[in-house]
Amino acid sequence: MTAERQQFREELRLKAAERFAQGEASSVIAKDLRVSVR
Repeated sequence: MTAERQQFREELRLKAAERFAQGEASSVIAKDLRVSVR
């Protein structure tokens, strides 16, 4: 994986974590960020 791709994935992860901490449902976050639910 390239450094650019790693940075992109890390930014997505941090955005998702912030929203999850605010109480948003993981399915909503995943849909908005276009990733799969884990």
